[in-house]
Amino acid sequence: MPTLSDIPQNSFNRCNLSPWAIASVDFQENPQSLEIDSIRATDRRLFAMLDGIDDPIHRGERFHDYISVKFRLHEWAEHQASARSSLRSSYVQFLHGWGADSNGHSGAVLKSWVANRFGLPARYHGGRLPDDAQASEQYHRDCMKGAAKTVAVGMQLDLLYTFCQYELARRYPEERWLTLYRGTHDPEEYAVRERPSERRALVMLNNLSSFTSDPEIAWEFGSLVWKVRVPLQKIVFFSGLFPPHLLGGEAEYLVIGGEYRVQTQIY
Repeated sequence: MPTLSDIPQNSFNRCNLSPWAIASVDFQENPQSLEIDSIRATDRRLFAMLDGIDDPIHRGERFHDYISVKFRLHEWAEHQASARSSLRSSYVQFLHGWGADSNGHSGAVLKSWVANRFGLPARYHGGRLPDDAQASEQYHRDCMKGAAKTVAVGMQLDLLYTFCQYELARRYPEERWLTLYRGTHDPEEYAVRERPSERRALVMLNNLSSFTSDPEIAWEFGSLVWKVRVPLQKIVFFSGLFPPHLLGGEAEYLVIGGEYRVQTQIY
């Protein structure tokens, strides 16, 4: 297996597996339970409440209500005289922002959160971060500007990931992977580790990447499309997790990076 040299030796995280285990191709082939420290225990009443709700749309609404109350987001709406300002002060704005530009403020915040919680550093943000000083400076600037937009964004995203994992387990109780597709125009966003054949490769993805469950949509986002078997544990968010009035989207999934075996699709 290729060495995971992109992860610093002093890297640490806040979950139950090491950064090297999470990033390895072994994880893709044999997924393990992955949890951010203490979230399920600290917010156990939330998940006990969700256990009693059969409708997934209703569960999404209750989760968002819980976040709004826990982080007092409704107070932002009262001060700004806008019902939608609470959305702009929550994790929702970062998911919207990622969809608009994954190399903007929201993308930087989400990538920084993955780096902190899972120990996988961002590799790309408008340029290759290990090699491009200007891109690295912009990344850190975007992180600071993005995090200033709301309160406790890291804790909100912790709960988002944990809720997403809860929902995946309820909706796909017999599955360990989902088959997803990624389209890209920019080869700098990944590094090829191995290429055993013309259509197959082992690649190292950025620490957070967009995928879709619809191969036709993937072609709209790139001249190169990969078919990938993604472990459920690496999915941070997916379209359909929340009601459309909160978050729509075109079959999009946000996936934690690392090494993946991919199959190139032919149009």
